Amino acid sequence: MDFIDLIIKKRNKETLTKEEINFFVQGVTNKTIPDYQISAMLMAICINSLNEQETSDLTVAMINSGKTLDLSSIDGFKIDKHSTGGVSDTTTLIVAPLVASLGLPVIKLSGRGLGHTGGTIDKLESIPGFNVNLSISEALEKVKEHNLVLMSQTEDLAPADKYMYALRDVTGTVESMPLIASSIMSKKIASGSDGIVLDIKCGKGAFMKNLNDAKILANEMIKIGQNLNKKVTAIITNMETPLGMNIGNSLEVIEAIEVLKGNLNGPLKEVSLAIGAQMLIMSNIAKDTNTALEMLNENINNKKALYKFEELIRSQGGNPAVIHNYSLFPQKIHKKTITSEKSGYVTEANAFLIGEAAFKTGAGRLTKDSKIDYGAGIMLKKQVGDKVEKNEILAIIFAEDSIKCENAGKLLKSAIKIENNPLPKKPLIYDIIK
Repeated sequence: MDFIDLIIKKRNKETLTKEEINFFVQGVTNKTIPDYQISAMLMAICINSLNEQETSDLTVAMINSGKTLDLSSIDGFKIDKHSTGGVSDTTTLIVAPLVASLGLPVIKLSGRGLGHTGGTIDKLESIPGFNVNLSISEALEKVKEHNLVLMSQTEDLAPADKYMYALRDVTGTVESMPLIASSIMSKKIASGSDGIVLDIKCGKGAFMKNLNDAKILANEMIKIGQNLNKKVTAIITNMETPLGMNIGNSLEVIEAIEVLKGNLNGPLKEVSLAIGAQMLIMSNIAKDTNTALEMLNENINNKKALYKFEELIRSQGGNPAVIHNYSLFPQKIHKKTITSEKSGYVTEANAFLIGEAAFKTGAGRLTKDSKIDYGAGIMLKKQVGDKVEKNEILAIIFAEDSIKCENAGKLLKSAIKIENNPLPKKPLIYDIIK
């Protein structure tokens, strides 16, 4: 099979066969196809797309490019969640212990983050001593004992996707619905789950900027799940503004703990509960949304979810005392307070710009080798719709030096708008697609 012929075929908007897609992915995995030809194929796909069958075949080929997790030794329905990423998106640290406290086993493989802040793994590593680098056998034992394990992705899970994504990132081919959908679903299905709840972010701080594109992506991934006999539910959520009030690794962990303690309400808790409810329904632990929400709220109120998170920290070598003593997290000496220049209402808190401001503090990384500052970040004091007085505190910036604080402050000031009258709030949850 000549790969040039396959590039021309897709360039001419023709359909690739299963065998041709397998040849493509095997060539990527074995490094027998040069980067420039892989990039040409990715561009042809980006321009001319893939049909439903091609997308499904590509997903299966990427799953088979590496190892898959066998979770058959864990009793019950195995479920996974995935977020397409946003600003202050700490739902995993809330949802995972919450549903685990209700008897749903959770083995969650997560990644590190590029951009404004770290990923779930970076957040967990801000907890002193927490070990995310577990073997699969260690992870299985921990989930059997504690119903919960959160760990880093293994290198041999869908390796073809990892290589293709690196090329997509530098060849302008990231924005392709079939490539995005197959990338996400190949890793999720290779992780061994029976069902997946997707949190697809939509808005300024998300990859999907509008609701129509978010729905297209949701349906792409649901179709992949159907073709592979996996249950998939997609929740489309608002990412115009940060989901939580804290942006930064240890700051976000602290906010998640406060939600689990029952001390915080707001968008972060609401989206976490919505995701958790769909996980309980999919696994038949709850019959409907109202029942699921009652169960989730009860285990926040009775502290069982908090105790499960504390148990997770202890089981993976972390210091559980952080639950009650936040000073054990990495601290920053330098801080800068941003105040309102006038009285009025917060009408915008631009998630993209606030994420960029957090990056300026050192909370994120530019490359995978960049060092991340676990204690850096931003603590918002006001949300969209809140009334503010002149000189009232809008946010506090934390960084290792005053220069980073100043640079972040300039962006943050441009991100938050104060007007004389409030604007109607947009929905937090746009749609749930099953």
